[in-house]
Formats: sequence, C-alpha cells, structure tokens
Amino acid sequence: MLRLGVCILPDRPFREAAARWRRAEELGFEHAWTYDHITFSGIPDGPWYDAVTTLASAAAVTERIKLGTLVASPNFRHPVPFAQEIMSLDDASDGRFILGFGAGSDGPDGRVLGYGPDGEGWSAKERGERYRESVDLLDQLLRGAAEGRTRTTYRGTYYDAVDARLEPGCVQRPRVPFALAATGPLGLRTVVRHAQMWIADDTLAGRDGAVTEDVTWSALEKVGKKLDAACEKEGRDPASLPRLLLSGLSPLRAMESKQRFDDVAGRAEALGFTDLVVHYPRESGAYATAAHVLDEIAPAKG
Repeated sequence: MLRLGVCILPDRPFREAAARWRRAEELGFEHAWTYDHITFSGIPDGPWYDAVTTLASAAAVTERIKLGTLVASPNFRHPVPFAQEIMSLDDASDGRFILGFGAGSDGPDGRVLGYGPDGEGWSAKERGERYRESVDLLDQLLRGAAEGRTRTTYRGTYYDAVDARLEPGCVQRPRVPFALAATGPLGLRTVVRHAQMWIADDTLAGRDGAVTEDVTWSALEKVGKKLDAACEKEGRDPASLPRLLLSGLSPLRAMESKQRFDDVAGRAEALGFTDLVVHYPRESGAYATAAHVLDEIAPAKG
C-alpha cells in the first residue's frame, strides 16, 4: 500500500508552523519533510527558515511521524559539519530522521556562496561528482560508531575529513536512512550503492507549461526503468529499494481534489512507487490548494 507523506515549507515562524507538523502526525501521514534551501526560487520573497532548526523543532512537537529533508545538497552543505547535524537530528527525533539528499541545482542556492567560474555556481558535471563524493563521505562518517570508530579520515577530490570525530553516532544503526534523489547514470549508481529510498519528483519532463500529464508519466516510467537497470548492474534487487514521488510541481495537480489525488496515487503505485509526498496547502502563491483536500486524503481518514 502506498505510504503518504507531506512537505511543509519552512516559510512561517515555528510558533505558527508547529500546528502544521502536529496536524500532519494527527492525520496519520507516514513522514513529513521540509525543503533545505538558503533561497527557494519558488518563493523568492518573504520569510524562509533553516531546515535543520525547523526539523529539530518539529521533532519536539511530534512523537511518531518520520522527519526529513527534501532535499539537502552539497550546494551549501559540507559533509563533515552536516554529518554532525544529521546525527543530532536523529537524536532529537529519537531515531525518526531520514536524510533526503540530492545533487542540487544551478538555482539561487548554487550561486549564493559565489562558487564556480565568475560566481555562477558549479557545472552540472561538478555538482554530480560532488554529490557522489558527499554521499560516500556522509556514509562513512555516519556509520563510524556502528563500526566501532568515532573518527574518520577521508581524502577526496572535493572534500576532505581529517580525524573527523562523530560521537556517539546515530540512534538508527548503522546510520540514518538515506533517501537519495537522482536521474542520471552516476547519480543512480550512487542511489543503488547507498540509498534506503530513491526520490523522484514530477518535473522530470520539465516545468514548461506545454508539458502534459502523459509526458510526465512517461518520463517517470523511463527513469524508473533506468533505476531497475542500475540495480541489476550493481547486483541489487530493485524491489529492495523503496521509491518516493514528490508531487505538486507539474501538470499532475495531485492536490486539486480528492479524486485527482486518487488518480495520481494509483498511477504512481502502478509505476512502482512506494511513497507519495504532497505539499501542505498554502493560502496563496506556490502550492496554494484547498486546505480540505489534505484532510480528505489523509491516511487517518481512509
């Protein structure tokens, strides 16, 4: 059965947002996520809060629901300090944290720190290589305690760790689960080797207004087959890798109505997705939808 999650944007002071996180748990959602950006191009103006602090606060006001980043990236997360934050989030949530991680984009987060030629950010190739190396180093750091070591030394092309200490390690052993986003060959190979979940979103076919629903489903099916092939090449059973679809950015319009959601959920499950995430309704702008639809699709109402 398809597991449902909700993405709650960090665009409100937590004294207001806390009710949303509690509500997600009350409605029976399996997991709740937030975006990890410095600047989010979908909402370029207005309040925007840090994902790590938001999730630590969410852990304090919930008890059961799993919590995660959707997704963090190397754009501004160095693996060594980020590993400590991940370990701390896993502790704060008593083992409910999921690391959602991807290569990042060339959007505002890719430029805000002035990286790359003329401060325009890294190339797509370099972002992909940094992603692979970040995942590898995060895996080593976060597994350390479970493997009987609290210090890690690593020499990479982009990242180094010199006797990096991570103690006491994750609550979840051997480490927190990795939910990795990727669509290309190098990224999918990284997913197969390290992930406990694969993340895709419904913009694989692009965000142009001319992109149709059928084209979107076709793109999702195509990349799913690429993941199957990557699993087989690496000797991993494709069925051992849960698959999460983030909806809300394309013509699928999953939150338009309960009927529409049921249609999208059915198609997603038929393509092999095990998890579906929708956005918590906002009153206006990006992800503005009728609030009642969230209640109508909630697992607790099923």
